[in-house]
Amino acid sequence: MRARLVPLLRAVVIPAAVLLLWEGLSRAGRVSPQILPPPSQVLRRWVAYLLPTEPFDPASGESRLLWLVSGELPRDAFGSLQRVLVGFAIGAGLALPLGLLMGAKEWVHQLFDPLVQVLRPIPPIAYIPLSILWFGLGNPPAYFLISLGAFFPVLMNTIAGVRSVDAIYVRAARNLGAGEGVLFRRVILPAATPYILTGVRVGMGVAFIVVIVAEMIAVNSGLGYRILEAREFLWSDKIIAGMLTIGLAGLGIDLGMNALNRRLLRWHRGIEQGR
Repeated sequence: MRARLVPLLRAVVIPAAVLLLWEGLSRAGRVSPQILPPPSQVLRRWVAYLLPTEPFDPASGESRLLWLVSGELPRDAFGSLQRVLVGFAIGAGLALPLGLLMGAKEWVHQLFDPLVQVLRPIPPIAYIPLSILWFGLGNPPAYFLISLGAFFPVLMNTIAGVRSVDAIYVRAARNLGAGEGVLFRRVILPAATPYILTGVRVGMGVAFIVVIVAEMIAVNSGLGYRILEAREFLWSDKIIAGMLTIGLAGLGIDLGMNALNRRLLRWHRGIEQGR
């Protein structure tokens, strides 16, 4: 218990100190609450943002669980998460097979690499006018932008993973009579998996960034839209509450991805050395 408690306490020391300093400066009048409200005010707004606006009515037939998630914050968070997952699935689903082919086949790499290197430096935000022109408003342009944000990290890491496979393993497998299919499934893909999972983790983070921008431009729901709405009314506490919600959601996704990496890469020597 102590071994688990000490790292946890160390992890919360700096955030707790920042919150106390922030609260103290706000209460002392050093910072305008209109510009930077104290954490206690942000917490109250976050709770109001989280809870349903209507009281629970047992006669309506609605379950208490559905009533609890009917608040503005759960609906916005669910909308943003749904867009992230759909857009990421599209981007990663296209990047993974292309990256495997470009890494394994030199002629495929030579064919697609010039186009990839031209498009890769362009940020997804630059595609916002085209996405609205092509797809209109709503979820389709958001899916397009998110898939672009997730595509290139997964693609480049997949290519790097396949091309970094030690040639000794490939020659050994071929000397033992392994065909192309067996070589790919039993040697190349496992060896490239750490790189692929790194690309997936980075791509998920980029997708979460892009969804907020997309919701500020082309969508009328979600955390990004709610932050933009709060800015129009100068609700600084709601803006910060939305930002903290984004941070917590991103932290949860990253922890989940990290747990998945550790489970899938238990055999990897880099993971074992870090334990």
